[in-house]
Amino acid sequence: MKRENVVQKVWELCHILRGDGVSYHQYISELTYLLFLKIAEENKTENLLPPGCRWNDLVTHQDDDLLEFYQLTLTQLGTSAQSETIRSIYTFPTTVFSHSENLRAVIDGIADIAWGDVSSDRFGEIYEGLVEKISQDVRSGAGQYFTPRAVVNMIVRVMKPKVGERIQDPAVGSGGFLVAADRFVRSNYSAADYSKNPPKYQGAEIEKNTRRICLMSTFLNDLDAEIIYGDALTDDGKALSQADLILANPPFGSKAGSRRDARADLPYPSANKQLLFLQHIYTKLDENGRAAVVLPDSVLFDSGVGKLIRQDLLERCRLHTILRLPTGIFSSAGVKTNVLFFNGKRGEGQQEIWFYDLRANMPSFGKTNIITDKHFEEFEELFGDDPLGGSDRKEQGQDGRWRKQTHEQIAERGDNLDWSWLRDESGDPEDGMSDPNEIAIAIMGHLRTALDEIEALSEELEETPEPETSK
Repeated sequence: MKRENVVQKVWELCHILRGDGVSYHQYISELTYLLFLKIAEENKTENLLPPGCRWNDLVTHQDDDLLEFYQLTLTQLGTSAQSETIRSIYTFPTTVFSHSENLRAVIDGIADIAWGDVSSDRFGEIYEGLVEKISQDVRSGAGQYFTPRAVVNMIVRVMKPKVGERIQDPAVGSGGFLVAADRFVRSNYSAADYSKNPPKYQGAEIEKNTRRICLMSTFLNDLDAEIIYGDALTDDGKALSQADLILANPPFGSKAGSRRDARADLPYPSANKQLLFLQHIYTKLDENGRAAVVLPDSVLFDSGVGKLIRQDLLERCRLHTILRLPTGIFSSAGVKTNVLFFNGKRGEGQQEIWFYDLRANMPSFGKTNIITDKHFEEFEELFGDDPLGGSDRKEQGQDGRWRKQTHEQIAERGDNLDWSWLRDESGDPEDGMSDPNEIAIAIMGHLRTALDEIEALSEELEETPEPETSK
């Protein structure tokens, strides 16, 4: 059975949960509990679960107290499972079911799927497909945090993760970057080489249910992963080690998360969380390491502390490539993004930064026109085989998408990295929107962006000391 068919069959059970007032995001979290038990039965890992807390126990429990039995099962898994990861998945579990009848219908629906036709190495992919469905839920707003699969795969392909490397995502979300990196490593090394020296994965996630999803995904894909429950922008981030490779798409929005104190070890305090994440990444990157991070346009041109952070990045690291991404690929409308590729150590001699403009004169992307691997083929070819950006490169000229600037030229522009040279005649991508779902996403995206900017400005004003008055 194809992955898409299994994903769709499980997703259709959503209608049952919607009867209990459950959102898509809550639905995926609940499936974390149920699917784990079913997949543990299929791939013969039930020995890690306490007796009486297994899939068959739920299927065969015919009493009216099924919901109470299920709640007790979740609690026991969180306290008595042998595996620390499993205990973490079921830590402080709360079910969104309100009625045993609906729980029974979902259990029976999962049981009716032909799981025997699914190979054990496909379980992780199926779960990823379900996570991807979250991005289609307008009300949850989860789409703004979901990195399109084609973007993730492109970044992983050019960064070329290796066996034995320490690979990190400080804004790990559902674990997409880590899982894609691991698949790349497994496909490029023998099973013996992988098992002898597997990569070590590390991430941090501030949202409890999202971390739970990440734990489930990394577990099903058999990653050696440590997923910290916390905010990498606070002292929680100090638990993240130096890394050989950092891949990240920090959440959009200007305001830095919680009211907890930001880390004091970052060079430049800021209310902008993208600027804080960028600092975390280049300070946690090993001298011989490399990084790729998705950031909004504002990081490339912001004045004040933004300019100081760009100067610090250019002084410490070798920023060698900036990919200007098309609009519309993220569900948060109006957000224009780039991928910055840099190394942990600044090179010798004249420094150059190569720019690839994949935004100008591109079609409108969205739910009805999804960006694919094919759109990145030319960029990957021009980037070259060296993940450190050292391949021979040649400019395409004024009318091409691939050009370079020296650090001296960038300094003359006030260290502004937001460089574009192509005349964009494609118009505003939102003008061509006709799908009501896409229009709703666009409206909500603009509202969230405006609210984030207002909150960030308010916080900066609160932190600005009043000038002393002369007496």
